[in-house]
Amino acid sequence: MTTDVTKSRAETVEQLPLGKLASYLEDVIPGFRGPLQVSKFSGGQSNPTFKLETGSGVYVLRRQPPGKLLKSAHAVDREFRVMHALANTDVPVPRVIHLCEDRDILGSLFYVMEYCEGRIFWDASLPEVDNQQRAAIYDEMNRVLAALHSVDVDAVGLADFGRPGNYFERQFERWSGQYRASELEAIPPMDALIHWLGQHLPEDDGRVALVHGDYRLDNMIFHPQEPRAIALLDWELSTLGHPFADLAYQCMQLRMPKSGDKMAGLMGVDRAKLSIPSEKEYIARYCARCGIERIDNWAFYLAFSFFRLAAIIQGVAKRARDGNASSRSAAKLGALVDPVARFALDVIEKEY
Repeated sequence: MTTDVTKSRAETVEQLPLGKLASYLEDVIPGFRGPLQVSKFSGGQSNPTFKLETGSGVYVLRRQPPGKLLKSAHAVDREFRVMHALANTDVPVPRVIHLCEDRDILGSLFYVMEYCEGRIFWDASLPEVDNQQRAAIYDEMNRVLAALHSVDVDAVGLADFGRPGNYFERQFERWSGQYRASELEAIPPMDALIHWLGQHLPEDDGRVALVHGDYRLDNMIFHPQEPRAIALLDWELSTLGHPFADLAYQCMQLRMPKSGDKMAGLMGVDRAKLSIPSEKEYIARYCARCGIERIDNWAFYLAFSFFRLAAIIQGVAKRARDGNASSRSAAKLGALVDPVARFALDVIEKEY
């Protein structure tokens, strides 16, 4: 089968063999046809993501990065599975179309999903909208998170999506191991944080839910005009785990400085003036939606979130050094591991 291919500056885009890809997709996706034009999304550090503009419509392709990968990292097949399972729930996800597990096509696993036209907000203070929409967007994020943690995993076929046992213990072992595997130099605050967390792992309280793993504002697409989420993206880190991990991770992001590469948060921002709920108010809304009376041990969950973010950042820095990171700016992220670890130590000192 032959397909016309619109080439952009070079024979391939980020090592994508365009002709081979177009021919393959015509075979496996009903109605798919060229010409094919590919452009890479600039956001994201983990799995390279591309916009496919074709004669049959617009699609999104998400692949594992090329090169040697850390064990269990870049699990695009898990992303595909969880979004497929959530298709008919209250959690907004893109429609997934095809998973390719044949590494001969692109050199690594990839999947194709629908392209969702809408708004992505990169600044947690939401300067693009007024106070009414700003409040509604934060409430919508809260609603989607509660809906995610309320999903009946048995009913959607995800009962085996995570290992049993203490979630935080498992996650601590995973991320401390991945951090050590990608460590480029000793970072004393990170060493101190790892030691503290290992000494303060909470008892398993039996809470189990489907967790996203990277729940934050810029991983959501909102309707072009309405404060309504139409797609929750980037499910690579999703698993069965403790719901408070997602909640703490989002609140951790909002505690970050307002400026900074991939660290744009609400530190020093007057939330009330912008109609953005306080952390206490946000947690209370979540608890009300989930039927939870209160959350104990909150400082641990926050500190753990900082730790995991620092471990993820270190992995990106390692891939940058090895030459297969998704973004050219990835090397700069390595310098953020130290301050992120210090944020966690500050939470422990002031709030534990």
